Amino acid sequence: MDAAKSVTPGAVSHILANPSPGDPTEVPELVVQVVDLKPLGGTSRFSFIANDGKDRIKAMLPAKFAAEVHSGNLQNLGLIRILDYTCNNVPNNEKALIVTKCEIATQALDAEINSEAKKEEEPAIVLKPKDEGLVVSKPANAPPVVLKPKQEVKSASQIVNEQRGNAAPAARLSMTRRVHPLVSLNPYQGNWVIKVRVTNKGNLRTYKNARGEGCVFNVELTDEDGTQIQATMFNEAAKKFYPMFELGKVYYVSKGSLRIANKQFKTVQNDYEMTLNENAVVEEAEGESFIPQVQFNFVKIDQLGSYVNGRELVDVVGVVQSVSPTLSVRRKFDNETIPKRDIVVADDSGKTVSVSLWNDLATTTGQELLDMVDSSPIIAIKSLRVSDFQGVSLSTVGKSTLLVNPDLPEAQNLKSWYDSEGKCTSMAPIGADMGAARAGGLRSMYSDRVFLSHITSDPNMGQEKPVFFSLNAIISHIKPDQNMWYRACKTCNKKVTEAVEGGYWCEGCNKNDAQCSLRYIMVIKVSDPTGEAWVSVFNEHAEKIIGCSADELDRIRREEGDDSYILKLKEATWVPHLIRVSVAQHEYMNERRQRITVRTEAPVDYAAESKYLLEEIAKLTAC
Repeated sequence: MDAAKSVTPGAVSHILANPSPGDPTEVPELVVQVVDLKPLGGTSRFSFIANDGKDRIKAMLPAKFAAEVHSGNLQNLGLIRILDYTCNNVPNNEKALIVTKCEIATQALDAEINSEAKKEEEPAIVLKPKDEGLVVSKPANAPPVVLKPKQEVKSASQIVNEQRGNAAPAARLSMTRRVHPLVSLNPYQGNWVIKVRVTNKGNLRTYKNARGEGCVFNVELTDEDGTQIQATMFNEAAKKFYPMFELGKVYYVSKGSLRIANKQFKTVQNDYEMTLNENAVVEEAEGESFIPQVQFNFVKIDQLGSYVNGRELVDVVGVVQSVSPTLSVRRKFDNETIPKRDIVVADDSGKTVSVSLWNDLATTTGQELLDMVDSSPIIAIKSLRVSDFQGVSLSTVGKSTLLVNPDLPEAQNLKSWYDSEGKCTSMAPIGADMGAARAGGLRSMYSDRVFLSHITSDPNMGQEKPVFFSLNAIISHIKPDQNMWYRACKTCNKKVTEAVEGGYWCEGCNKNDAQCSLRYIMVIKVSDPTGEAWVSVFNEHAEKIIGCSADELDRIRREEGDDSYILKLKEATWVPHLIRVSVAQHEYMNERRQRITVRTEAPVDYAAESKYLLEEIAKLTAC
């Protein structure tokens, strides 16, 4: 096959001339070559150059194509057939192609296509007389693609005026503007309309900070392709849209703004987050209904350790090994009894993990799994919280979704593995090692051991997700003038505020208490032979380091004076510790910074430390 004729000549020119096709069925044959395919920053998206043999354009593949890239189906120098797309404006007055739907045309070719020398070729798009429509040139001996001709040309205003008579506001909005897929949005666009379903709605919360008081709430929006984005509203916008957004309904949304998502607080898989102010337009799409596709971003069971006690939710696909009966658990904050069921799942990493199902998932889907557990069904669960219970365990939340025997490539591959070898493989719980470490062993303190310079020398470490290391370090300084603690609810440990009528108000428990407790939230400087770094420490670990509770340290400061307070802090310095830390990126004053947080702390066991060093020396001498 002549490589130069395998692409659609003039495809890039057509895309630039038609940046937003109104209907995917009107997109002609557009085959381009993928050039310079590479990951986009620390995300699951990919950038590439779309090449038609003559012209080129910067392009992007959304996260939903990541599986095709990782599996090798979509390759650099390969050909793709674009089925739907949109063009966005980016800085420097350039256009960027967002491919929202495509199919693989050909695997990787030997080289980049360049048909510049073939001047005698016909133009890619030939305009014929009005009654003959639009003909797109194709490779030799292939029938041309003929689009349906326009019988009568009308302006957009004429069409809208004809249809507006009996149309609802949301219908008018959908007719006057093209609906954009969520994956095509970026902060540089100023004029877009999206059609989304509300798949999760938060509570209207109040806050109080140095700038004053206010209220805020957020929703999770999902479009037909399954792409999600979190939208946040403050103050007047929150009051305006909170009663308007209803869970499960479909809306047209426009006049919002986007920015880079704060990875520390985001709850959906999207690089951007949306803000809606009081001038945003939100209209219910009356009569419109769709069921969003569920998009998964699976994590292997043996990789769950890095997500323990983090805010990020994970997706898991596994083989059901066991299902427990339904239990009744009494919730602390409202004393309500709710159903719970535990299941154990395994995957091809050779590890198992316990998953707690709550409420309807426990009673309905859980019973279904109990009835079919002997057949080892495959399940895919979206949005699971990872905790350190039993070392590592998973738990469903309100928005979790569970599919039984789903029609997914990952599920089919897992089923094949389990039928061929997995059922005969001995598998251990992922939390076994970490549980043993907490029970008294120190095995986890010697895994991933590094020097501080390994962390501080890479300012981008932890950009995509937190990474974990172990350190043997000395606490060299504790600042006495920092905010060492916060006032916490004695029931749930969340931050409380002073109530006007007296006492302390807890937003989590929704109640006022006469007393509160103090919990550490502090930074300390740690040092080792290669350098030093500031690390964040929270209550449980800080109590071990300081040697007393925050309430006791506050009493020393009030009753015995600053000298005794500072002496107590100095007693905690120049003491060696084994610490397990997480390294992640966070945003402060619009600047991304590295944050190192203590996750586990233990005193140095010199016998175990000597054994570890001897093992490391033996590895070096063995080489």
